[in-house]
Amino acid sequence: MKLVTYYKHQQEQLSILVDGKLYDLDSLHPNLPTSMAMFLNFWDDMYPLAKAAETQIKNGLIRSFIGVDYAEATILAPVPHPTSCRDGYAFRQHVAAARRNRKVDMIPEFDQYPIFYFTNHNSIQGPGDILCMPDHFEKLDFELEAAIVINRPGRNIKAAEADQYIAGIMIMNDMSARRLQMEEMLLNLGPAKGKDFSTVIGPMLVTLDELEHLEIPAKTNHTGKAWNLKMTCKVNGVQVSEGNVGDMDWTFAEIIERCSYGVNLLPGDVIGSGTVGTGCFLELNGTGKLNDPNYVEQWLQPGDVVEMEIEGLGMLKNTIVKEDSDFSILALKKI
Repeated sequence: MKLVTYYKHQQEQLSILVDGKLYDLDSLHPNLPTSMAMFLNFWDDMYPLAKAAETQIKNGLIRSFIGVDYAEATILAPVPHPTSCRDGYAFRQHVAAARRNRKVDMIPEFDQYPIFYFTNHNSIQGPGDILCMPDHFEKLDFELEAAIVINRPGRNIKAAEADQYIAGIMIMNDMSARRLQMEEMLLNLGPAKGKDFSTVIGPMLVTLDELEHLEIPAKTNHTGKAWNLKMTCKVNGVQVSEGNVGDMDWTFAEIIERCSYGVNLLPGDVIGSGTVGTGCFLELNGTGKLNDPNYVEQWLQPGDVVEMEIEGLGMLKNTIVKEDSDFSILALKKI
């Protein structure tokens, strides 16, 4: 299924996307909820009902005029209020390229265990404007990723069983203000202000049954599902990044295993993959300067349009907008 949250009468409405139309879940069955939070918290009851309703739609048993045109709707983050948001570091290619560009060796710990950080789950958003303060434009960056959301409570989840805790997959743009990020991480804590202003997910959550035909084996010596899903990012219509979800070295199952060690995972927890190789300007600029000393860096500017696509997961489109403020925390530095 393709689950979409959109605005209806100034409220969030959960729906199924079929052939370009959104069908409200609560209109398909009286026991289905209007919100993604409720759907995730009662996943084992809700999923079969929603799947049966989707089958009825596809078989023509529910008239299409009941649906709302997807193209006309105001689409929100599929999980508008995550219980938490973690982001992983799963693509070796990205890590190796970033370290090569800084002229440091590949860190061996990458191949020993998956890592992640917490970001601001209250700054999750979907398609539309990304509001940025002046300091954010000091090397403002996108990050092309995939993300999953947890569908049932769990603790100390083993990787071999972890895929059953995945409700579905979606696109993630882990926005980054690189100057803020790099300065504060000199103190070996973070990232914080370089990341907490916006993380974009959407435009839909695609359940794993939709992607079965695209499953591929995990990398050697790794456990869990993997998918052959092409990833691209365009800025102002020009493609700048290309990769594949199948290039993840650490699987989502393995990341879940580490995240849940001694910790309760909850329905609604979002977990990102980390940046795909070539999936941000930081990496692209570093590679460009390594190969050409006259290379001109590129960063996101006000008015830029960022379009991310992952095969089968839709297209996530955002516009960079400068807030009407000249307030700078960089200007508050004591020295």
